[in-house]
Amino acid sequence: MALDRLREALGEALFGQEEVIEALLAVLLARGHALLEGMPGLGKTLLAESLARASGLAYKRIQFTPDLLPQDLTGSEVYREGRFVFVPGPIFAQVVLADEINRAPPKVQSALLEAMQERAVTAGGVRHPLPEPFFVIATQNPLELEGTYPLPEAQLDRFTAKIPFRPPRREVWLRILTEEPKAPEPVEVDLLKAQEEAKEVRVAKEALEAITHVAFLTQEDRRLRMGLSPRGAKAWLSLARALAYLRGKPFVDWKELKDAAFLALPHRLFLTEEALYAGESAEGVLKEALRKGGIP
Repeated sequence: MALDRLREALGEALFGQEEVIEALLAVLLARGHALLEGMPGLGKTLLAESLARASGLAYKRIQFTPDLLPQDLTGSEVYREGRFVFVPGPIFAQVVLADEINRAPPKVQSALLEAMQERAVTAGGVRHPLPEPFFVIATQNPLELEGTYPLPEAQLDRFTAKIPFRPPRREVWLRILTEEPKAPEPVEVDLLKAQEEAKEVRVAKEALEAITHVAFLTQEDRRLRMGLSPRGAKAWLSLARALAYLRGKPFVDWKELKDAAFLALPHRLFLTEEALYAGESAEGVLKEALRKGGIP
């Protein structure tokens, strides 16, 4: 399977991050966008570059800074030879790395997130479609918050998954210190076809009922300021289908449903001040809701 070769190629470029690689590929197959959260130096940029190289997709990296303007991303109209001509910005790529997204002001974040949602940019009243597949990988540092503009709830909800990028396991360190990562060779893979096939993965009625039950449990949970929205539930389902497809399954099992939940939902569940003070976490609330919702 071409996707297996793609996953192997990414594993040779970034050691010891197999779960992150699988999650990122699942978000791509679900036609979503990913938010990578982790400390600097763990390989977030390397993973985005390697994914673009291995899959043969056009790649752009945008370093978000406080002085960035929306047109620096989207492009703008330029007066040439007696008329205005639209000059596309770096967002007109198939894999876009929005590095340190929380360092840019809200207007820039909104411009990016609007493009993610609409898959197009409007300039001078003209709509310019973005290329397909179109995949945004945003990064942010969870600890260094000085001079940043945290993403508000409505904007976080636009990301299909928030993928924690953890330090490598102890046994991987020796390989990191002694081996050079391999620049991945292009893998012939039809991602648009794979995205369509992932949408056809079967989901049992019991699984759909469990998603509905969990959604209502989060909406009624007094520890949460905001429960699961319909957009979040659909992202969860799409991601579960994509994980099942990557694992070679014709249907969504409970494992895929649970694995997808911890990628698609924690950043969409917002605790009250009282719950935070009491030491609650979104992951803890989610675990309880999954158990009560009948997902083992």
